[in-house]
Amino acid sequence: MTGADKNLSNNIDFTKTQLAVLLGILFLAVDQINPVKIFIHVFPAVAPWHIAVVCIALGTYIWISEFKELLYFSTKIFFHSILSIFFRDVEIIGRDKLPRHGPMIFSINHANQFMDAVMVVCTSQFKVSYLMAEASWKRRIIGDIAWALDVVPVKRAQDAAKPGTGKVVFSKQDFENTKVLSVQGYDTKFTEQLGKKDKIRPNGTAAAVKVTEVVDDSTLLVDGTDIPEEEVDSIFGREEPVAFDILKHIDQKIVYEKVLDRLADGGCVGIFPEGGSHDRTDLLPLKVGVALIAYSALEKDGLNVPIVPVGLNYFRSHRWRGRAVVEYGEPIYIDPSTLNSYKAGGAEKREVCSNLIDRIADSMRSVIVSAPDYDSLQLIHTARRLYQRRGLETAEKQELARRFAEGYKQLMLMVKGDPPEAWKDLQRRLVEYQQELRDLGIRDYQVPALGREKITPSEATEGDEILKEIRLPYQIVHLLIVLALAAVPTLLINLPVGLLAGIYSEKRRKKALAKSKVKVRGFDVMMTEKIVFCLVAIPSLWIFYGVLLATFTDFDGPTIALCILSFPLFAYTGIIVSEAGMVDIKDLRPYYMRLFPSSRRRLKALPQMRKDLQVDIRAFIKKVGPALGEIYFGKVLDWAQIQEKSRKSSFQFVKHPVSPDQAAKEAEAVADEVKKEK
Repeated sequence: MTGADKNLSNNIDFTKTQLAVLLGILFLAVDQINPVKIFIHVFPAVAPWHIAVVCIALGTYIWISEFKELLYFSTKIFFHSILSIFFRDVEIIGRDKLPRHGPMIFSINHANQFMDAVMVVCTSQFKVSYLMAEASWKRRIIGDIAWALDVVPVKRAQDAAKPGTGKVVFSKQDFENTKVLSVQGYDTKFTEQLGKKDKIRPNGTAAAVKVTEVVDDSTLLVDGTDIPEEEVDSIFGREEPVAFDILKHIDQKIVYEKVLDRLADGGCVGIFPEGGSHDRTDLLPLKVGVALIAYSALEKDGLNVPIVPVGLNYFRSHRWRGRAVVEYGEPIYIDPSTLNSYKAGGAEKREVCSNLIDRIADSMRSVIVSAPDYDSLQLIHTARRLYQRRGLETAEKQELARRFAEGYKQLMLMVKGDPPEAWKDLQRRLVEYQQELRDLGIRDYQVPALGREKITPSEATEGDEILKEIRLPYQIVHLLIVLALAAVPTLLINLPVGLLAGIYSEKRRKKALAKSKVKVRGFDVMMTEKIVFCLVAIPSLWIFYGVLLATFTDFDGPTIALCILSFPLFAYTGIIVSEAGMVDIKDLRPYYMRLFPSSRRRLKALPQMRKDLQVDIRAFIKKVGPALGEIYFGKVLDWAQIQEKSRKSSFQFVKHPVSPDQAAKEAEAVADEVKKEK
């Protein structure tokens, strides 16, 4: 079924529901066609309470028998309202790529703690069960919501990590051939604290290595297969002793059995293979659990379960009224011919699982925009905005941003991280442009309007003059009106809770950042903590106002109840109107900044600065683009395949860097082939 067919089907279902509700209201409103009253009139022996008792009994039976389904549906409706309040916009891309029915596994990047699960629940048409860390499952509110969503709790070794006694040094002798590290301990108690299959994690990394043999109290052998390449030297290659944590082995067999049962029943399971949430600009190394589940389903039940990559792309996610783009990618499947290798166990099992994990990581990167760091990501988005020649749809923006991100990565690999001076100069100018926008407090989309030429008297019409004269006064009047409308609900309902939620989430952010080995600033936890706080604080505030009304006014019970029930409408109206006011304030800022002579000069220079950057970026892309092959020439790209090629060629580029001119010559053949296909 295509996306248009699905939308048509959803619209028809919604229309049917509307008609059914309106028809029911009509029957209840008109006595002559009310079926209950007609039935009682025909059968006088039947009293109204008889029918009421039957309905209550049937309703109770349906509620009990379908409790979990109704609870899930109700929770989903609730979270739809939460998203509409806390996010300005949630856009969905690629939902037509989903299989028509389960089973399936959603493989999701983890960029916004518990909001990630809510995003997929609200944007997918399937019932999705999740795996959740047991530590989070035990939290009040979050654990209750997880129970309502039918989440499976999972014990994680890192949640129960304990500091080990003494310090350790990792020896890389024979590591290249055997992937086994020898660990030398100083003042350690390995035989007492560690056993086979336990893990140790040195300070400064999130990667833990599995113990293969405990030789004595000061000597260990560990499996270094899962160590990220970049940490082999920086973390595990240190010569000085480092402190370490102990992660005890946990048997997840029972958890996997629950998941396999749901897949066998045609259910959908959501997994965050990175483990914990983070605010990095690329994926963390994926855990092997998703591969084990997929292979176990194929081995036990003969189900080649599609693994659907889900990319959650957030913009200002830690702030109120941010934006999110949820992108579903093409499903990937296990190669059935590798099942025998999985069954063989040992090195063969590790190899096929590792290959599947690499494919899953490639597919997940195909639905996000990844970059080495936050500054590079900001640079990529700025370059994309300046390069594009027209307004783009969200899917087109994501596609173009991915081309820029992958092109940036490949170009940096070509020059081994040391670009020519011309590249550095262009990058420096982009950074200066970003900084100028931040200093002046305006957005890129506002800059072109600053440089529009004035209409000459010969070109001007009466309508032009009128619009020119009333534009600024209209904006000011509109701002005053919306601020007046938003004042009461914002000051009395939204502002107190918003301020306290911000303070609470900041404390939780600092706490999470201190405990984490992978977070950069801890922004990934802030929105979740704000929502959790508001779920408690907002109803409490409404009840408090209800008590005040009952105590200090002569309102009767129904009036007070109506006031309390009206608070949600007032609060939501305040949010929407306040947002409109903030848009007006941003639009008026350039006029305000013109009041200052220094800012006036800087604002006047911005349009030309932007125009020069546009010309230079387009010329730069035109020059180096052919070296990027299909990323530059291709119309429709298979991003999972591109990510796979990029991953396999990365180390070759690093070892044998080439110049852009040389790469361009090597890409001429690819360019010619693409042109011929066109």
